[in-house]
Amino acid sequence: MYYYLLALIVFLIDQGTKWLVVKNIPLHDSIPVIGEFFQLTSHRNRGAAFGILQDQRWFFILATLIIVVGVVLYLNRTRKAGQKLMSLALALLLGGAVGNFLDRLLFGEVVDFLQLHFQFSFFGKAVDYIYPIFNIADSAIVIGVILIFIDSIISWKNEKRGTAS
Repeated sequence: MYYYLLALIVFLIDQGTKWLVVKNIPLHDSIPVIGEFFQLTSHRNRGAAFGILQDQRWFFILATLIIVVGVVLYLNRTRKAGQKLMSLALALLLGGAVGNFLDRLLFGEVVDFLQLHFQFSFFGKAVDYIYPIFNIADSAIVIGVILIFIDSIISWKNEKRGTAS
């Protein structure tokens, strides 16, 4: 049950921050948090990560429903098996997926607002890169995927040790 509570907390933080952005920052306006490096920028995305597949709302709704069912089934399995890291990863995925799903279902677009702007010199050449604007749900999904990779590597190493001895 702990993992579903974590997914709910991720969902609520995601929805709460999106609500605050919609109510307090006009669309396309920015508020500097750490100079130009980190800003809150009110943005809407009708597609997926990095703005791909714009205006494919029903595809994302159907795909997310399938993914959420799969994550819940797998989360139940990993939770019962005592796989804590994988269960944590799936809880983060679930909370993030449901957060963005609700936006798409109700509004046809996802509220994004976290913007990172990288400016530095690399071998004497100025680099100026603005990372695509994202939200809390996106962050939870990315962290969840990273944890799945880590869990997979740990499992692979443990299996390899078991077969080597």
